[in-house]
Amino acid sequence: MYITITPQKMGGNFSKSSADFVGYLEKENQGLEQQDMEHFFNQYGDEISAEEVIKEIDGNTAKLEKHEPRFYSITVSPSKYELQKLQNSSKDLKRYTRELMKDYVASFNREIKGRPVNIDDIKYYAKIEHQRTFKGTDFQVKENQPFATKILQLKTEIRNVQEGRAEGNIKRMKKEIAKLERQAPHQQNGKRIVQGMQKDGNQSHIHIIVSRKDASNRFSLSPGSKYKASDVKLNGQNVKRGFDRDKFFKNAEKTFDKTFGYKRNFAETYKARKDFVKNPNLYFAALMKLPANEKALAFKMIAKTGLPIVPNIPVSQTQIALRVLKRLRRGAEIAIKSSSIGI
Repeated sequence: MYITITPQKMGGNFSKSSADFVGYLEKENQGLEQQDMEHFFNQYGDEISAEEVIKEIDGNTAKLEKHEPRFYSITVSPSKYELQKLQNSSKDLKRYTRELMKDYVASFNREIKGRPVNIDDIKYYAKIEHQRTFKGTDFQVKENQPFATKILQLKTEIRNVQEGRAEGNIKRMKKEIAKLERQAPHQQNGKRIVQGMQKDGNQSHIHIIVSRKDASNRFSLSPGSKYKASDVKLNGQNVKRGFDRDKFFKNAEKTFDKTFGYKRNFAETYKARKDFVKNPNLYFAALMKLPANEKALAFKMIAKTGLPIVPNIPVSQTQIALRVLKRLRRGAEIAIKSSSIGI
């Protein structure tokens, strides 16, 4: 489970409206019949139109400064193992989203009218998507890049020969291209993985747009606050503030596990990923103490993320640490950073 929380992009040519982002989330509905579309929903409503989402988010921005984001985007990406536990991706993820947002409000160290923030205090809209494409930052694309560069060079040489700007053996160069296509380390359905290629398998995930202001348009609720639990004096009164991101990510996993009866492996926990960056000795000690079957699954999951710990797994904890620590930590740091705002 990977969860990212991203503030609205501000400044420059970016619009203050949520229209561009909402429009982006409508991309999978293009060309579909009404009954096949995925609609926006919130805690109590289904089939909410994009126009209503834009109107509600853009109209809930009272007293925000020009530089302050009007909304936050939460992206929830279950792993393929988690998705396998679902009976119906759309219905199950919608149900999970509504439970997840209860975890979200419970993570605010904030009171409204003398009580903790509750689900009715926030204004959010969510949408389920079922497609993903490979990005330039994906390890498969990165590790295929040297082959892509050589292929592009050969195609340029072929074009130069065909247009009379150079001499060369086109047949030989085409054979070399075919060889490079096969040699690229990451393939999907017999084709070299490239940026923009649609990913195979169940890629269902959740996009959530949540207003910076509460539902009454009076109070600011920022999940980007760095203050987990603190008080600040406002208009002569002590006011609680802050958002506990660690609590949110941990509870998000617990809620998924409880909702769908999922038995989470050590390697796919938020705590494990964070421990790997903060305290690698603790991480490796816990990894090596796992029962044999859980350890094997953990290594398999780690390999799927692109971290170079397999296929040759050293038997001792020390060897593992020495051989892969630097490279693994680099990858894990990226994953951790993508899972929150400023951990």
